[in-house]
Amino acid sequence: MDANLSDSRTDLSHNNALTTDSQVSNFIDHIAVAIYTCNPSGSVTSYNNAAVNLLGHTPEIGKPLWCPPLELYTRYRKLTSFESTAMAAALKQGLALDGEQLIIQRPDGTKVKIKAHVAPTFDNAGKLTGAVNTLFDITGQSAGEEHEARLAAIVNTSDDTIISKTLEGIITSWNDAAQLMFGYSKEEVIGKHISILIPKERLKEEEYIISQIAGGNKVDHFETMRVAKDGTQIPISLSVSPIMDGNGTIIGASKIARDISEKKKNDEKTATLAAIIDTSDDTIVSKSLNGIIKSWNKSAERMFGYTEEEMIGKHISVIIPPTRIQEEEYIIGQIAQGKQVEHFETVRIAKNGTEIPLSISVSPVKDSNGNIIGASKIARDISTQKTAEETLKRYADRLEIINLMVKTISEELDLNKILQKVTDLTTQITGAQFGAFFYNTIDVSGESYMLYTLSGAPREAFEKFGMPRNTAVFHTTFSGKGIVRVDDITKDQRYGQSAPHFGMPEGHLPVVSYLAVPVVSRSGEVIGGLFFGHPDAGKFTAEHETIIAPIAAQAAIGLDNAKLYEEVKALNEKKDEFIGLASHELKTPLTSITGYLQILSRMNADEKVSRFVNKTLQQVKKLNTLVSDLLDVSKIEAGKLQLLSEPFDARTALDEAIELVQHSYNTHQIVLNTDVSHLVVHGDPNRIEQVIINLLTNAIKYSPMANRVEVVLNHTQHEVTIGVKDYGIGINPEKFSQLFSRFYRVEELNPNISGLGIGLYISHEIVSRHNGKLWVESELNKGSTFWFSIPL
Repeated sequence: MDANLSDSRTDLSHNNALTTDSQVSNFIDHIAVAIYTCNPSGSVTSYNNAAVNLLGHTPEIGKPLWCPPLELYTRYRKLTSFESTAMAAALKQGLALDGEQLIIQRPDGTKVKIKAHVAPTFDNAGKLTGAVNTLFDITGQSAGEEHEARLAAIVNTSDDTIISKTLEGIITSWNDAAQLMFGYSKEEVIGKHISILIPKERLKEEEYIISQIAGGNKVDHFETMRVAKDGTQIPISLSVSPIMDGNGTIIGASKIARDISEKKKNDEKTATLAAIIDTSDDTIVSKSLNGIIKSWNKSAERMFGYTEEEMIGKHISVIIPPTRIQEEEYIIGQIAQGKQVEHFETVRIAKNGTEIPLSISVSPVKDSNGNIIGASKIARDISTQKTAEETLKRYADRLEIINLMVKTISEELDLNKILQKVTDLTTQITGAQFGAFFYNTIDVSGESYMLYTLSGAPREAFEKFGMPRNTAVFHTTFSGKGIVRVDDITKDQRYGQSAPHFGMPEGHLPVVSYLAVPVVSRSGEVIGGLFFGHPDAGKFTAEHETIIAPIAAQAAIGLDNAKLYEEVKALNEKKDEFIGLASHELKTPLTSITGYLQILSRMNADEKVSRFVNKTLQQVKKLNTLVSDLLDVSKIEAGKLQLLSEPFDARTALDEAIELVQHSYNTHQIVLNTDVSHLVVHGDPNRIEQVIINLLTNAIKYSPMANRVEVVLNHTQHEVTIGVKDYGIGINPEKFSQLFSRFYRVEELNPNISGLGIGLYISHEIVSRHNGKLWVESELNKGSTFWFSIPL
């Protein structure tokens, strides 16, 4: 005890106002438990050495509240002052307090946990004179209790089954997870032997486990079966540890049991998947995100020729062509984002260098936390599929070529173009080095044929030697006996049997594979033959025969049509020449007749004679118009129809045309509907007037039961439009497309209405050459409206 403490005790023992009896003070000082006394206001009146050691400082006698240097806490919060403690409340109320727990932080920062007891003191009159406060240090005890409570809470809330037992197998603890797993409550099993959970055939396992525990050994991950209350057998993994007392003596065992039903299922599933993968016909490979191969099944060995030992740990680029490395970067990029790559068609390289066309599907591989750690790839050899696709594409290409050729033959009437197209396309289809068409034309010696078209080789190649002769090789084709296909013509018995060459002439195109197809007309005449050659043997197949034969037949039809067209074209040219000549020659006498009739009309005063002369003039005028139209047709066909291009007033041209027609026809009233007074356009005013007059005369001619024709003139910023509307017999819409053809007349119209069907043809040509358009709107029995427009 230090001097200050001794002095304080001396002062305390001599001051009755501030201390208790000296004997009591001496007794308190020698007690190991911390004790201090205080008056009713809380001021310290005495204390012992144990209190100084516990509190970590020396209280001042007579000073209120011994705890200002200390910080006080309950289990859950910090107290603001001593006044907020239960001790202070007990002192004020004069009540005893047994066991308030506080945490005191001493001036040096250390903490102790105490249990406080308060015993109030009273004088003989029952007046509160103070209190004796006893403080017990429970720091160590509390830590142990907390540790034990914490362990108990962990055990009871664990998802794993935790059981403890004696070395004799008697169950001493049983957590909630054990109850959930086995169905027994704690009350049902505590004190029972562990064998209630063990199948009879596995009781010896318990003997083994207890022997290990008794020897101080731990049993880890022991997989076995146990029985639940309802008789269900549960696969579990056991981990058993010895339990020791304070002296290190083994007194029992603590067992953690984990249900491995799902693990068993997963193991079975994994084994099944492994078996499926290993026996799959598809190549299945897994790899890391860095491309390192992790698994390689039997099918992968068969496909690529590498064993599993050769590939595990290698980079996947071993089987990727250098030109396709970027594909792997793309695939890994997709996988890293959690995306699948499905049916990706590519090429990979086998151990022997063979390129294999594949369809691959790649999926992310994830760990138990859902993190992507790699990729699983299924690869399927699509060589057969690719071959089939190429075959189909080849067929499709050939069909497209055939269709194109048939279309060309059916649409084209030029003999040269037909033969060249047929030769080019058939050469392409057969894959020949060159192809040719020879006419079956015999020369003066009766032996040679005429080359007409050539494909795949320059014509100069055939100019170095004579045309093919009537040899044994060619005879079959030009006689029309059938197709000749030879894998190597140089080994054919018919080859080289004709003088003077007895073989291939010098400078001839090298021909080994040979294919010849006769082209026979509908009349049975052999027009010629298609010939194909290739320097390599065996290039032509039966499939080529099947394809080329109908093409040759179609070509024959096209050639017949072309010849017929040439003949018709020649006749047509003669006809056009005759029409042009006749029209021109008719103009002279018609002009003379018109002049004489006009003189006769002026000289003769007889009214009756004058009437006949005028009618004759009208008929001559019609005949003159007809001849002019025929001459225009001739000019159009010859491309000699001349058009002027000059500005003129469309309204003036329309007025003059209406006036002229109205003067000639008094059966109909022609009405103009327009708000246009003046409109300048560029073109040929006489030809435009000719179109208007033709439309007006047609409108009057084809509306015999009506008495009115309407004309419309309007315009936009870009064009002028004129329409002529009648209320006559109308036209079937099905005939619209043919109306503007040369010499076409609608069959259903009144046969008494004259005309050659060339007026609309000429009008259409005139409007078209003005970059305009001519069309019709009509309904049977309700009339027609003919429109034409030309640009401004």
